[in-house]
Amino acid sequence: METKMDILIAGGGLAGLTAAIHLLKSGFPVTVIEKNTYPQHKVCGEYISNEVLPYLEWLGLAIHNAAPSRIQHFQISTAEGHCLNAVLPLGGFGMSRYLLDALLYEHAVGLGCKFIHETVSDIRFNDDEFQVSLGNKQVISAGIVIGAYGKRDGLDQKLSRNFIQKKSPWLAVKAHYEGPFPDDLVALHNFDGGYCGVSKVEDNRINICYLVDYASFKRYKSIPEHRMQVLYKNEHLRKIFENSRMLFDQSLVISQISFDPKNAVSQHVLMIGDTAGLIHPLCGNGMAMAIHSAKLCAESVISYLEGKTSTRKKMETQYEALWKKHFNKRLVTGKIISRILRKKQLSARLLRILIKFPALLQALIKQTHGKPIMAK
Repeated sequence: METKMDILIAGGGLAGLTAAIHLLKSGFPVTVIEKNTYPQHKVCGEYISNEVLPYLEWLGLAIHNAAPSRIQHFQISTAEGHCLNAVLPLGGFGMSRYLLDALLYEHAVGLGCKFIHETVSDIRFNDDEFQVSLGNKQVISAGIVIGAYGKRDGLDQKLSRNFIQKKSPWLAVKAHYEGPFPDDLVALHNFDGGYCGVSKVEDNRINICYLVDYASFKRYKSIPEHRMQVLYKNEHLRKIFENSRMLFDQSLVISQISFDPKNAVSQHVLMIGDTAGLIHPLCGNGMAMAIHSAKLCAESVISYLEGKTSTRKKMETQYEALWKKHFNKRLVTGKIISRILRKKQLSARLLRILIKFPALLQALIKQTHGKPIMAK
């Protein structure tokens, strides 16, 4: 059976829901295809820069009412435990994806968004129209398709995206904990083979999410063994884990996380969030980037549908240019910092330089964060 839609978003995570709300608020009907129901815990750093707060308020989200943690300070340590602290220029807030996605979902439903809880198995484009195939054999035709289906998916293979052709070495592990940790701090602690982000979210919970190279991880029999043998060598991480109790039954784990460049438009599908590109988690700003990319995409689509952008090609070119303008420098900076911190001698040298010249740390933070954004 075939159904006709105007705008279809493949994926109802942070970026997909944000784009849907923006489009709905502007008067355009939207259908979101999302395989999961809400709410769900997801592997995520769960720190969001305040750069997106004005935009979220414009969308109609009362973030303050959800009582997120208020984050103003930043801490980074090397694998040996050498530590440096700084004040975040804009600050941020901590909120779990479990809560944030649920708030976005409820707001989208309230604005009239249609949801189909299914998988997207294929997307094809012919004669200026998309044919989107679902796991239940349903086919939906749409004038606009936005890809927000996450870091890695079978759709990437169907769309012939280059990054999917090679394996990625990264594995991510996340869980919530209870224990002593400053309410206003986001910390990034390095260990041999990876780095770990720690910060508070709502309800006084501590979110601990770390990225590890699979080659170093696979030498150990389990996540707890790897944690004790490797992460505990950083005294800051050892103290956090030893004084905290995990609130999940078990850690959430995802693999094959790729930081290779991705196209913001593939086969005429407009990509947003992690589907368009990932910044290394040590930069602590992936969620804000996902929200910002949804804004840029929604505004490009609106301009096209209102006739201000004359052709689909111009819309796609405009969106690609906006993506590069706002995110390319941040992605490159994140990759460079990641490479330095993964090498013991280089990371120790960098930290010594930053201790001597603290203004450099502020400059690095600004390179991976943006300015406050508002809708047009």
